[in-house]
Amino acid sequence: MPRTLSTSDMVTPGSLGPSPTEPTDGEQIGQLLLDGAPSSASLDTLIQHLVPTTDYYPEKAYIFTFLLSSRLFIEPRELLARVCHLCIEQQQLDQPVLDKARVRKFGPKLLQLLAEWTETFPRDFQEESTIGHLKDVMGRIAPCDETYRKRMQQLLQALHQKLAAQGQGPEDLLGADKPISYRTKPPASIHRELLGVCSDPYTLAQQLTHVELERLRHIGPEEFVQAFVNKDPLASTKPAKKKQRAQVVEFFIDVARECFNIGNFNSLMAIISGMNMSPVSRLKKTWAKVKTAKFFILEHQMDPTGNFCNYRTALRGAAHRSLTAHSSREKIVIPFFSLLIKDIYFLNEGCANRLPNGHVNFEKFLELAKQVGEFITWKQVECPFEQDPSITHYLHTAPIFSEDGLYLASYESESPENQTEKERWKSLRSSILGKT
Repeated sequence: MPRTLSTSDMVTPGSLGPSPTEPTDGEQIGQLLLDGAPSSASLDTLIQHLVPTTDYYPEKAYIFTFLLSSRLFIEPRELLARVCHLCIEQQQLDQPVLDKARVRKFGPKLLQLLAEWTETFPRDFQEESTIGHLKDVMGRIAPCDETYRKRMQQLLQALHQKLAAQGQGPEDLLGADKPISYRTKPPASIHRELLGVCSDPYTLAQQLTHVELERLRHIGPEEFVQAFVNKDPLASTKPAKKKQRAQVVEFFIDVARECFNIGNFNSLMAIISGMNMSPVSRLKKTWAKVKTAKFFILEHQMDPTGNFCNYRTALRGAAHRSLTAHSSREKIVIPFFSLLIKDIYFLNEGCANRLPNGHVNFEKFLELAKQVGEFITWKQVECPFEQDPSITHYLHTAPIFSEDGLYLASYESESPENQTEKERWKSLRSSILGKT
């Protein structure tokens, strides 16, 4: 499993090394680091530092950080064009006679850079022009060593497979998240159907982990920079009789607890959010029969107080467990996704991309790369639990109720208690059940 990129991995005194050529604005690449802390540089300097030479190759952490953040300043296709142009210019690949010894020292480094780029950010190469740049620069060095042509073909084949795989998400995930009305499927039917598919909370928590990892696997690191997606999938449940309702609530509390033990914080928060929705939390007679101690503990872990301080502590513990894991199960870390997006959004909004002197604020992007790098590591973990197709299919296709549908089910389960609820109940019955 790839190792999580920590700040110490990304930034160490002198880790960026000397510049292969003198930057056009006279500044030194080595000055990117001041007393071990990241500073800033012009965009041209940062691009130059990405370009390999016969005796220089950029740090892996730098490649990831710059390729991730550079799209805020320059389109990936333009960046690739500039990198290829610099390679051709610096290595004199446009000359009629090439220095084969020089090219043989440079070629493997160029291939390595392109391999890292296409592997981590394959969507940067969706346009035909980007493939043209790859073929052009590799075509110039291929005569010096025929293995370059073969490796380039392998790289392009792997890129094609990765792009094809990323285009095949789980069964229309966004299309499946459409609310339905109450009368589309009565709550009791949903309750019986769910427990008929899976009556073991530990198994359901494991299958939820399958679903979460499957969804995360299709998220590219560049999406955190290009668009901040505000989507928080929430789960909910609508019991039938009072005793059954209490059993289902306790069932999902056990599911949530196992999600916490696994490290699946996203499903954990979805379950807690669902139970705290007004149509569910108002069911006082139901909750009176529920052993709520375990639920309160889980709520405490995901309490938003102090900017989710308790959750962040638990997440750090899970991340540390993942790094020192002795089993595949211990490697699982599925963060509360909406909060992750919020953190990255505020990091982006709270710090300027450029400093007053026009330099790129590289310190900001080192922190951004750290957060996204952790996520990329977590999403690559293979789920260790045996998949149950019937359960995961149900989780993908189970209907999602509208807010009105939830309230209608809630009022049918336990009668309205005050005038406001009675008026809403009356309105819902006439607007939903009264339609033919």
